[in-house]
Amino acid sequence: MSRPTEKLGDAELVAASSEDPEAFGELFHRHAPRLHAYIKRRLGRTLADDIVAEAFATAFRQRGRFDGRSEFAAWLWGIASNLIAKHHRQETRMFRAFARTGVDPAEDGIAELVSDRMAAAAQGPHLAKALAALSSQDRSAILLLAWGQLSYAEIAAVLNLPLGTVKAKIHRARTKLRKALLGENNDG
Repeated sequence: MSRPTEKLGDAELVAASSEDPEAFGELFHRHAPRLHAYIKRRLGRTLADDIVAEAFATAFRQRGRFDGRSEFAAWLWGIASNLIAKHHRQETRMFRAFARTGVDPAEDGIAELVSDRMAAAAQGPHLAKALAALSSQDRSAILLLAWGQLSYAEIAAVLNLPLGTVKAKIHRARTKLRKALLGENNDG
């Protein structure tokens, strides 16, 4: 008698899905919420639904290529990052619109009445403008950290970069964002 899929590790589930394709569904339940939340912040709700679905469909189709050398989550996030890269122009337009209008297109419209949230919202257009000015790879690294809540090692795996390079990219992005935000506060 086999173990329930909930008790299997990710790599075991990928292997099991060759015999029982429904086993792959457990991977979706484990990883989709966090991946969706991250992509929603990057591209908005509609594209997040599409990208998550496409990322899992791609992972399912290519599951024979998963060799277990990295974590499944890093492999999946790498697939999703490649799909996000295809939508780079859309993302840049979204940040530029946010910078112009001050309306965050990724928000659901449910107002939170917390003073910290209001202060952050006031910085939103400036942050969006600063994010749009970052290189695509620097922006991906900082957003994987901030919105995806990935570790530096996970980001390195997702972006297929050395850990030191990821640390440098995040440091550089933070410095540029801080400078841009402080510059906006001093100008206004």
